[in-house]
Amino acid sequence: MAFTGAVLVSLKVTLMAACLILVAGLPLAVYLARAQTRLKYFLQISLLFPMLLPPTVVGYLLLIMLGNGSPVVEVLGLRLLFTPYGAALAGAVSGLPLMVLTAASAIGSVDRRLEDVARTLGASELQVFWDVTLPLSGKGIAAGMLLAVARATGEFGATLMVSGSIPGRTRTLSIALYEAIQLGDQTTAFGIVLVLTGLIVIVVALLRILEGQGLPWKA
Repeated sequence: MAFTGAVLVSLKVTLMAACLILVAGLPLAVYLARAQTRLKYFLQISLLFPMLLPPTVVGYLLLIMLGNGSPVVEVLGLRLLFTPYGAALAGAVSGLPLMVLTAASAIGSVDRRLEDVARTLGASELQVFWDVTLPLSGKGIAAGMLLAVARATGEFGATLMVSGSIPGRTRTLSIALYEAIQLGDQTTAFGIVLVLTGLIVIVVALLRILEGQGLPWKA
């Protein structure tokens, strides 16, 4: 039952994190791919912090940003700590850099002349992105999303600090694995490892398909 609950919580948290990553990541990727300002380089450096800092440091910073006295609580009235939404935010912060940097590279590789042709034909900027940029960079954006979602699903340190381990609410698979090992429950631990490993296998297979390489066992 605890294992099933952790699976359901992880699915819920991962879905919310994926939505956050897509909504925040795609505009950032477009900006990084097209802008030529100092803010662009500041954002690029900022995106590296969640990747390079220890997850516990990221979790601590999120605690400060989301805790009592922060604008999130005092101004917006949002209390995200120790909720599934806080867990999703921690996962999104951890996975966002992978999506943004990968997608920005894909968008930046699109031939600008093709976009200019669409503009001369009267297409708006949104139409240019939807009809030209997105189809040509879609595989790279999808690859970035896959990597980001996989990272968010496996996030442990920041998620534990921000959301704790509440059964059926914030106890994700990674947290459940840690607790199973602490309790010496090898059966549950092994089951969780199989699920998480299976997820990585699926992600790798999908990445190969996006790259046009096909599945390894069909090579």
